[in-house]
Amino acid sequence: MLTLASKLKRDEGVRAGRAPGAPSDSSHRVSIRDRLLIKEVAELEANLPNTCKVTFPDVNKLHYFQLAISPDEGYYQGGKFQFEIDVPDAYNMVPPKVKCLTRIWHPNIAETGEICLSLLREHSIDGTGWAPTRTLKDVVWGLNSLFTDLLNFDDPLNIDAAEHHLRDKEDFRSKVQDFIKNYAR
Repeated sequence: MLTLASKLKRDEGVRAGRAPGAPSDSSHRVSIRDRLLIKEVAELEANLPNTCKVTFPDVNKLHYFQLAISPDEGYYQGGKFQFEIDVPDAYNMVPPKVKCLTRIWHPNIAETGEICLSLLREHSIDGTGWAPTRTLKDVVWGLNSLFTDLLNFDDPLNIDAAEHHLRDKEDFRSKVQDFIKNYAR
């Protein structure tokens, strides 16, 4: 992260020293998305929940990172759940693309990794969907909350998991623990 920020500062200095009218070098251009991400990643790292850890496979690509969530309470306590977050070029007009990489038995996360979280929706009837004022911090805190207060059995993506919880809460808990044991360690 610091590598990209340092590169931006260095490039701005080079551009400032360029003679007026000199042709610009497009290899030094930085997208609006990347400029936003430098600020947002710094804010995210300063305000990360203690149950979350962010890693960047390539520190020069702030638009792609992984998030590990290790809930410390509730059904999912003891598990470690991996997410990949890919920020598209049109960010912040569109939300990041998020996928859960860990198999999980959860009413709001499909076993294939799709996630039902209103702030990740580009268009939302209830007005809680994505807006350009939202940030990566909102996304991470929202994902973290899926394991506690945003756990929603009334509007599920994984209907089988929600119905399982309605039928037998203890068996649901047992299946969640089996998934944690087999996939989320």
